Amino acid sequence: MEIIIGSMPPLAPQPEKPLEKNSPLIEGQLLHVRKPRKGIAGPSGMERRGKKVRDPLKGRVLTIMVPDGNLLPSDIDSANYSVQVRFVRK
Repeated sequence: MEIIIGSMPPLAPQPEKPLEKNSPLIEGQLLHVRKPRKGIAGPSGMERRGKKVRDPLKGRVLTIMVPDGNLLPSDIDSANYSVQVRFVRK
């Protein structure tokens, strides 16, 4: 049996725990804002895009960059998500 009298050596600093993938708040950077698309007619006068979707007249298209893509759900391309945006002035 061994008895040691004294204190424990200090622990090494723990790295910050990454946010969970289902975190409700993911920060991003607004890169670009543009007006909605209007119809794009090809040479034959037909719509060139495959889907017959029109952007809302008063809508705006935002390009947002998320610095750490690992925070996003892995199946983000499935479009089964609702996105909510909150703007905070810098």
